[in-house]
Amino acid sequence: MSAFRNIWKIPELRARIFFTLGLILLCRLIAVVPTPGLNPTGVSELADLLRNNAAQGGGLLGMADLFTGGALANCAVGTLSIWPYINASIIIQLMTAIIPSLEKMAREGDVGRQKLTQTTRYLTLVLCAGQAFGIAKLLENSQNYFGIQNPLVAAGGIGFEVLTVIAMTSATMLVMWLGEQMTERGIGNGMSVIIMVNICARLPHALWQTAMKFRSIGGQPAEYTVFTLAFLLILAFTVFLVTILLTDGVRKVPLHTARGSVGGRVVGGQSTYLPLRVNYGGVMPIIFAGPILAVVGWLFFHIDAEKVPWLGWLQNYGKLLKEGYQNPSVSYLVTYALLIVFFSFFWVATQFNAVRIADDLKSSNGYIPGIRPGLPTAEFLDLTMTRVTFIGCVGLVLIAIIPSLLMSEGRFDQSIAGFFGGTSLLIIVGVGLDTMRQIESFLVMRSYDGFLKHGRIRGRNG
Repeated sequence: MSAFRNIWKIPELRARIFFTLGLILLCRLIAVVPTPGLNPTGVSELADLLRNNAAQGGGLLGMADLFTGGALANCAVGTLSIWPYINASIIIQLMTAIIPSLEKMAREGDVGRQKLTQTTRYLTLVLCAGQAFGIAKLLENSQNYFGIQNPLVAAGGIGFEVLTVIAMTSATMLVMWLGEQMTERGIGNGMSVIIMVNICARLPHALWQTAMKFRSIGGQPAEYTVFTLAFLLILAFTVFLVTILLTDGVRKVPLHTARGSVGGRVVGGQSTYLPLRVNYGGVMPIIFAGPILAVVGWLFFHIDAEKVPWLGWLQNYGKLLKEGYQNPSVSYLVTYALLIVFFSFFWVATQFNAVRIADDLKSSNGYIPGIRPGLPTAEFLDLTMTRVTFIGCVGLVLIAIIPSLLMSEGRFDQSIAGFFGGTSLLIIVGVGLDTMRQIESFLVMRSYDGFLKHGRIRGRNG
């Protein structure tokens, strides 16, 4: 507790925290400002529909509404939130491993990173315009797509579409700028903090809904009992502990540097280690696997088995995938697990360059004890990373399927089950650890005790 009290004794840290809270408030305001030209009655009906769907599983729309902090249900100008920037960052990161010019730019230090950041911003602008136009067309056809009675758009047409594109693109670029300011002048990684806040925006409502189920209403016994509460508390502690271990877990590969003489001085001869993260892909495998599974299930489910009878099995398989999040079948769980494993190794294959690491070690007179420099070192690192990644895949799969099992077997609403696993939990834990690590570094630099009596909090990048 002394560490939390010491936070307010450091003027710079206190100012950064208040600055971050202020920007978070602005981001939440953007998530509730309605898009111009909408019918309030239709917006209210859509919000009720998404809220009811969220309690039953949500699907793609429920997932989108969760990560935008309810902006989709409000049809707000911040409906896109920070996700176009996240998509652009992922695209640039993947292209860096494929396009030599981008890889060269990434290795040019601060200058190269600034160029990549500027490229990411331009790509964000393009993605914003395209996605905002798609949302405008979706809002104009809301009755057919969402099945609501009242239209969302009072007067559609090119005027509404242009206005929506301008409003949503401007809001997203503003949120992106606020995230960058938060990173530079606040606490934590601004983009990650915004996503975490969007996810946690539903937490108070989820807790209230859960608390109501412990009460008896109209003489009927309460749906949840004290044993349910004990189960949830034990599960929360266990899942958070496993997630922290998965997020912070590393395989330490020992490194030695050979002794040398530079200017008459002996340098090198030091021992350190190379950390290989157990969960190298972070939340990316689940982010990729979830939407792909939903889209594939939707496409297979809409196959016309009457016209193409031999594809009837695909339609049944699509139905299992489409309904799998709420009622997981063996086919759904196996497919979901295989996708997570595939994208985990795909991310490692594109982002972890064992040959480059081996070359860098060789050029700096570093080596792994018992392993020859050069190609043998690269092969050793590749094999070690493969084994470590497999362990991370097992942990990711377990965390990913917990919400589905809670909804199907425990009959819990998605609003509360989602916080016990999946993407939401990984983001909350990861961002929380990074933010606490940054706060702890401020405390230690001012000769205050950190959050732990022994050791330091290690974030996702260190």
